[in-house]
Amino acid sequence: MSARQNLASWIKLQQLAQVKKSQHMNTLFAQDSERFDKFSIELPNMLLDYSKNIIDSETVDCLLALAEETGVCNWRKKMFSGEKINKTEDRAVLHTALRRQSHEPLMIDGENVTDHVQSQLAKMEVFVNKVRQGHWLGFSGKRITDIVNIGVGGSNLGPQMVTEALKQYSDGSVNVHYVSNVDGAQIVEVLRPLDPGKVLFIVSSKTFTTTETMTNARTAMKWLTSSSFDESSVAKHFVAVTANKENATNFGIEAENIFDMWDWVGGRFSLWSAIGLAIALDLGFDKFKELLDGAHYMDQHFINAPLKDNMPAIMALISVWNTTFLGAQSQAILPYDQTLHMLTAYLQQAEMESNGKSVTWDGNEVDYATVPSIWGELGINGQHAFYQYLHQSNNVVPADFIGSVESVTPVKGHHETLMANFFAQTQALMAGVNEKQVRADLKAKGRTEDYIDKVAPHKVHKGNRPTNTILLKRIDPKTLGSLIAAYEHKIFVQGIILQICSFDQWGVELGKGLAAEIQNELESNNISSKHDCSTASLMAFYQKAK
Repeated sequence: MSARQNLASWIKLQQLAQVKKSQHMNTLFAQDSERFDKFSIELPNMLLDYSKNIIDSETVDCLLALAEETGVCNWRKKMFSGEKINKTEDRAVLHTALRRQSHEPLMIDGENVTDHVQSQLAKMEVFVNKVRQGHWLGFSGKRITDIVNIGVGGSNLGPQMVTEALKQYSDGSVNVHYVSNVDGAQIVEVLRPLDPGKVLFIVSSKTFTTTETMTNARTAMKWLTSSSFDESSVAKHFVAVTANKENATNFGIEAENIFDMWDWVGGRFSLWSAIGLAIALDLGFDKFKELLDGAHYMDQHFINAPLKDNMPAIMALISVWNTTFLGAQSQAILPYDQTLHMLTAYLQQAEMESNGKSVTWDGNEVDYATVPSIWGELGINGQHAFYQYLHQSNNVVPADFIGSVESVTPVKGHHETLMANFFAQTQALMAGVNEKQVRADLKAKGRTEDYIDKVAPHKVHKGNRPTNTILLKRIDPKTLGSLIAAYEHKIFVQGIILQICSFDQWGVELGKGLAAEIQNELESNNISSKHDCSTASLMAFYQKAK
């Protein structure tokens, strides 16, 4: 048994869960007309309503006690101060330093992190302005019109999600493209319409050894040099974001065109660094700074707000309640704003790669549920795809609904229709409709008794499906920065409460290592006997069918 399970608050929450499972939110709302006021948090640029969860004041108090007993506030202080809380890799966790506005020194291993960050931001600003203003020229003397970001995972999902979300703020100075898949179809499709003399490649890889990224980078280099007939053209068309400068220079990238990454920034939390270079090139450096400002605001809220009024902390506690204590196995992320169409994929990586673990800090097996599986889709699309499952399946899936008060592309009547669905869905998931109500409705519509008997059971919605509602004033750089940072801190709090290491990703490594070995065998046509019969036979079939 984990030490967490011996905590008084944990034991109490287990007891409460057995009682609360039989309660319906309809009753909770009927009993308390001030429920929304009690269970919502309003910040200047967003609102969190968590009242549509199976909670009451006793439950929330006990969850807050769990946060206190697990030392969330103390661990929060350790993270922001640069203590090496990533124990398995002996690293600090300081993505917050990337948007920190204080110029006070922040030391790690005798080095001032603040100076490093400010230096790279200044270097980014000069570079971004040079490219956007047409002063950076390609091998043929043409200005750069297209940026191709080559990366995978955190080096791709974060920048691409933000670029898509803030597309309306781009002035079109450059066109930004993303390549992440090692399937050659993607890079061929991206490069086909482009002029090699006008393309700038950003190769983003912390180690500069990531197989998928380097395969795509080598293909891009061959495409460029076959057009320029000059290997020196690489200096005009390739920059790198990496912690491994030696590998980048060996690849052929000029030292002055390499932007730093640090081991105290995890890939999935890195869009605030030079990994976000594509964002800055697309939007301009001022807008990139606004993104950082929004994240910094959420950092300050997370540091200073009492836990009961702390948006990321409450989001984490509600997730732990729904998953670890009430038994939900997945969570849906449902944005009702077209600009956020990549947010679910981004949060899927952020949360599942961080907290999809099964051992505690000390390496003991976890015997309680940790992170739910994260999935979802844009709201309206999802309504016509899987909301049937959300409403009437036997599996209860808590969901985050994310919408905006003001559309960035207003078209008369559209946003009202969108938001009407937004509000209706959380109400329907909470309230449901019982058979008596269904029968009365069908009778009022003049249906026969035989028809009502046949159809009524199929129209029953049990309701009592938990949701959080996050309502943003408007999707802009600052608001988006705050939203992303809120989820980052939610993930941190979850990890502390569940006593798991949120900032490593050893589960990614096993498959990658095997893939490298298998690739060698496929290329040499020499399949090893050490494989299981399924894998060996599949590889043999592939080789024979080629």
